[in-house]
Amino acid sequence: MHKIRLENVRVYTNHGCLHEEELIGSEYRVDLEVRADLSRSAISDDLKDTVDYVSLNKIIVEEMAVRSKLLEQVAQRILNRIFKEESLVQYAEVKVAKINPPIGGDVQSVVIIMNEERK
Repeated sequence: MHKIRLENVRVYTNHGCLHEEELIGSEYRVDLEVRADLSRSAISDDLKDTVDYVSLNKIIVEEMAVRSKLLEQVAQRILNRIFKEESLVQYAEVKVAKINPPIGGDVQSVVIIMNEERK
């Protein structure tokens, strides 16, 4: 199994339980790792034989744009779309980080990590 990683995808959006978070928004970072057999594309040099990381980035950006109270819901939506749209992906792990969360302390980020295997 081979890996493709998208690291530090930065998005400004408005997730959170607080009304202020909905109005003001904040910065988020998403890291994604998918595993797939890339042997065919390594030989063919053809985009149709691989997992398109442009598509993966698009999924992240589109799902991050849909407001949710909880990062868990955002992460699960990202995973669901990856398995629906990218048939070669056998495993995916997504990390969604809220930068400088409003939790009453000096915290760089809060990160939700979820992973799934193709069923």
